[in-house]
Amino acid sequence: MQQTTMPSTSPNSPAASPPAAIPSPAMKPKLHKKEVVLKQVAYPFWFGGSASSMAACVTHPLDLVKVRMQLSAADGPKTMSGTIMHILRKSGPRGLYDGLTASLLRQMTYSTVRFGVYEDLKRRFTPEGQRTSLPLLIGLSAFSGLLGGISGNAADVVNVRMQQEAVLAPSHKRHYRNGLDGMIKMARNDGLSSWFRGVWPNATRAALMNASQLASYDSIKVMLMTYTGLGDTTTTHFTSSFLAGFIATTICSPVDVIKSRVMSAHTNKGIFSLLAEINSKEGVSWMFKGWVPAFLRLGPQTICTFLFLEAHRKAYRKFKGIEE
Repeated sequence: MQQTTMPSTSPNSPAASPPAAIPSPAMKPKLHKKEVVLKQVAYPFWFGGSASSMAACVTHPLDLVKVRMQLSAADGPKTMSGTIMHILRKSGPRGLYDGLTASLLRQMTYSTVRFGVYEDLKRRFTPEGQRTSLPLLIGLSAFSGLLGGISGNAADVVNVRMQQEAVLAPSHKRHYRNGLDGMIKMARNDGLSSWFRGVWPNATRAALMNASQLASYDSIKVMLMTYTGLGDTTTTHFTSSFLAGFIATTICSPVDVIKSRVMSAHTNKGIFSLLAEINSKEGVSWMFKGWVPAFLRLGPQTICTFLFLEAHRKAYRKFKGIEE
């Protein structure tokens, strides 16, 4: 009979050691994920305009510096700090708030419409208990931004002109006392068509701004709540709004420069003629002229706007007794 030899089970024998465990796919660490669906609440239409107006009071000096840099002459200040010092020397600290009334008027028109329409459409197109897809968010936010840009264009023209006033020659000064006074004088001196000067680059910029700012904020916010331990907290709102501001600044910079140039021009030169002239004189670098002050203005403004907006929402839910 053939004898069967069994392997040794001695502790010193290599065969005694169990074979190395091969990790299975199930043993691999998984990214923490939880399903997050934000409760649909019909917030008041004016919340976005109110939050944006509060943010404008904080960030207006940076917006002023951005516009001054975009419109600066060849011999003007080239840096953000140089522009700030130039304003302080000529007008003092109050000069940093030139055009604030027009800026507030713009937020009460432009931002009220863009936020209000976006939130209303998002609620209508998203079934209860489901998340809104990113392509839909981009489409809805771009459309609402377009409407907001058109509705707030007159106030935006006045805002740019009032911010530019201090650097104009005496013969070109317009002497607007505030935003409403500027709109009245524009209609009286230049006709109602002046309210829509640069409306298409402005509306295009508003559509890009909304699509890159609101859609990215909502998407990043849900991702942070889904894949991290963060809930619907201030940390989540701050991080989401900071990243949304960075994305929006980069995407909107070229259109923002064109908008400022068209609105401040003293001639009715077409957009394509203006683009050709800018390209020939400044090269492609004009696309990101004033990017740093634009981000330093838009970043804090985006953060402040969404923090104020989330505070509005939280207070409203508490007032209405709506569960978090």
